[in-house]
Amino acid sequence: MREDLRIIANLIKRDARVLDLGCGSGDLLEHLAKAKNILGYGIENNPDEISSCIRRGVNVIEHDLNQGLGRFPDKSFDMVIMTETLQAVDSPQRLLDEMLRIGEECIVTFPNFGYWGHRVRMFTSGKFPVSQPMPHRWFDTPNIRPCTFLDFEQLCAEKHLRIVQRLVFSSSYRAGPLMNRFPNLFGATAFYRLGRAS
Repeated sequence: MREDLRIIANLIKRDARVLDLGCGSGDLLEHLAKAKNILGYGIENNPDEISSCIRRGVNVIEHDLNQGLGRFPDKSFDMVIMTETLQAVDSPQRLLDEMLRIGEECIVTFPNFGYWGHRVRMFTSGKFPVSQPMPHRWFDTPNIRPCTFLDFEQLCAEKHLRIVQRLVFSSSYRAGPLMNRFPNLFGATAFYRLGRAS
């Protein structure tokens, strides 16, 4: 299982009801079902990934996230997860609202476009940065809504979303004091756990 999924798995409580948006081949949900007895569902729109979920016994729904989450009633889940997808959807702010309508909390991860390595590459080469957290070139990238951690936290403040927890990591998923002190500069990827405003 990927390291980012292991980090998320550690944030999930036993026996939780979990929805994984863009669940891929179902690795995380399969692990959580075995290790934490969760009741999980995945949303995916790639036919090959859906087939992989079915082979693993993971409950999966074929759906395009850009169509919203209207098929789910309010407070259906304890946790809604979206990894490395926020920057690739048409309306991130609407999807965040929907995630916290149907879930008690949500976990969102995304690459930081303000990471120092990206800034240096842009400055020295004048080109769109390509790196481990952002492995695509400008013309084939799925990232249509690039943002920094500061951008995201500003959006959360404007929408009165509560940041329950923020974990910041390097591109190899290591933590460190510089990332904690200056996350928008030294953090490559962040994990935000969000709740409804009180």
